[in-house]
Amino acid sequence: MKKLILLGVFAVLFASCKTSSITNTKTDRSSQVAIKGNWVVSSVNYPGSEYIKVNSFQLADSQCFVGSTWKFISNNNKGEMALTKMGCPAFSSPITWFVNKDGQFVLKVLDAGEKAKRVRDGYVLAVANQTETSFQLIDKIDVGGKLTDVVYQFTKVN
Repeated sequence: MKKLILLGVFAVLFASCKTSSITNTKTDRSSQVAIKGNWVVSSVNYPGSEYIKVNSFQLADSQCFVGSTWKFISNNNKGEMALTKMGCPAFSSPITWFVNKDGQFVLKVLDAGEKAKRVRDGYVLAVANQTETSFQLIDKIDVGGKLTDVVYQFTKVN
């Protein structure tokens, strides 16, 4: 009987000690609503960009994202993105996204017809310098053991 009560206590403690993760925190609705709409990446910058190639989102060289188009729908956290730069691989995909309460942009690139819950890989970027007509997404990459910011500058398309 004592073992059964002890197991019950541990079960309650274990269930009440949920770990929080980036993907299950509350959303920052005001940041999400501000991002709603059509956007284009106007630049991608990081220290050493003239020497170092960065493979963004495991899709293409970071400079291929300049000119890419993004559509963000804030009420259902879906959207689309497309790479359109000449000399770069053509790519288009639905996405799911949200901004968590810590100001982190959580992104999943989906294959056609694929549900977000089946996609295991995603990306977490910081949202910065958000205005009505622009914002930045900042990714951190390891360059020679040092974390370096890759800054994606988004400009609103009317």
